[in-house]
Amino acid sequence: MAVAAAAGAGLPKRLATLLSGLLECGAFCGVIFGWASLVFVLKELGYFQELCQPTASPGPNGTAALLDCSGQDEQFSLIFTIGSFMNNFMTFPMGYIFDRFGTTVARLIAISLYTSGTLLVAFSTPGSAVLLFPAMSLLSVGGILLILTNMQVGNLFGKYRSIVITLYNGAFDSSSAVFLIIKVLFERGLSLRAMFLFMAGCSAWHLLRTLFLMPRRRVPYPLPPAYDYGLRCHRRSRSYRTYEEKRPPGDGGAEDVPLEPGLEPTEPCSPRGGSSEASFRSCVCSGLFAWHVTWLSTMQLRHYLFIGTLNPLLEHLAHSDTGLVSVYTNAFAFTQLCGVLCAPWNGLILDRHKRGKADGAPDPLADLRASVLSLAVTVMQCLLFSICAAVPVLPVQFATFALQVLSRSFLYGGNAAFLAIATSGSSTGWPWPCRRWWPCCSTPASPWCRGRSRGTPST
Repeated sequence: MAVAAAAGAGLPKRLATLLSGLLECGAFCGVIFGWASLVFVLKELGYFQELCQPTASPGPNGTAALLDCSGQDEQFSLIFTIGSFMNNFMTFPMGYIFDRFGTTVARLIAISLYTSGTLLVAFSTPGSAVLLFPAMSLLSVGGILLILTNMQVGNLFGKYRSIVITLYNGAFDSSSAVFLIIKVLFERGLSLRAMFLFMAGCSAWHLLRTLFLMPRRRVPYPLPPAYDYGLRCHRRSRSYRTYEEKRPPGDGGAEDVPLEPGLEPTEPCSPRGGSSEASFRSCVCSGLFAWHVTWLSTMQLRHYLFIGTLNPLLEHLAHSDTGLVSVYTNAFAFTQLCGVLCAPWNGLILDRHKRGKADGAPDPLADLRASVLSLAVTVMQCLLFSICAAVPVLPVQFATFALQVLSRSFLYGGNAAFLAIATSGSSTGWPWPCRRWWPCCSTPASPWCRGRSRGTPST
């Protein structure tokens, strides 16, 4: 047993996987949600400048000529809308690829998409501004697929699984600050092309991590004895293969074991010994899953609307004062960095409340009951965020930014942990595209809402 244990992945390797995944999620996966900072740079460079039309405005010294850039704002908002739509829509086939072909193939596709997106932005110009449409979609799809493959890292840490999952989702939220860094460096004289070429070059690091610190297929939960992953310099250990071969006939395997060992899953989303198709069908048909997707879609749409319309909203409240808009854009992006600090608190609520419920008599539904407090806190945060966002006072938006990042960190981190509980680990890839299927039907409502509001937050 000592020899077998030595052959498995030790704590240093698992920590390297955790920390490198944290860096990957925090620097690359959710950059599109920092769109407001990049819009500021793109406007300075003159992207879609031809859509600004001169208008006459009465003033104390007569009629003054002003530029109406609502057409430019519509194009930038449309880019974000399409990018977030593709984020939702493409996770359906990406989830199938992840389930069917495993982690390595999924990550190679994600790296290819992400690199293509960064190169398109790097070589775009104001004359070829339409390249931003496919570029942001590629960045969005590549980023969400990268974090999808990272969610399984929580399986390496046993009882701290929910904390790791929410930590990764918090890092995903914090990655929106990358565009703030680009904005600050641009104001210091660095070119947009050089910065996005650097991001494209980071794909080599993603590739190395895929080969050495990620499994070829998936990380099972609970971990089998002496489980190892990644390429090794010496001959491949066959400890996991031996574990697979010695499994009793009809056993669903380590990936089909319920979250708490010894407890049989009772949810309809947890068929044992079924195929991935049956697992997918049972999840979609369950009332628990359907209501969760409805809940998630509504709150996710609220965040998409806020991020997509933030720049014109700030211009409206600041009366087109570019300096004030820059200050508040920076403040919003800085608050996004706190996502990685906020999300683990939700994981702590899940894990501690779950252990408290499980200390008494064993209960198969203890994990799901433990998630009720987390979901209720998330709803309250989103409600407070929406109330503050509706107040047409510029300083109040600082509170809006803080509540927005707190709410979004709890939303995505708690959602990932909830799905891991509800599906009992029987399907890794399917729940993600399923939970994003309804939002992709809701996202096209964004342009209509923007057109109706015309920058007024109370609308």
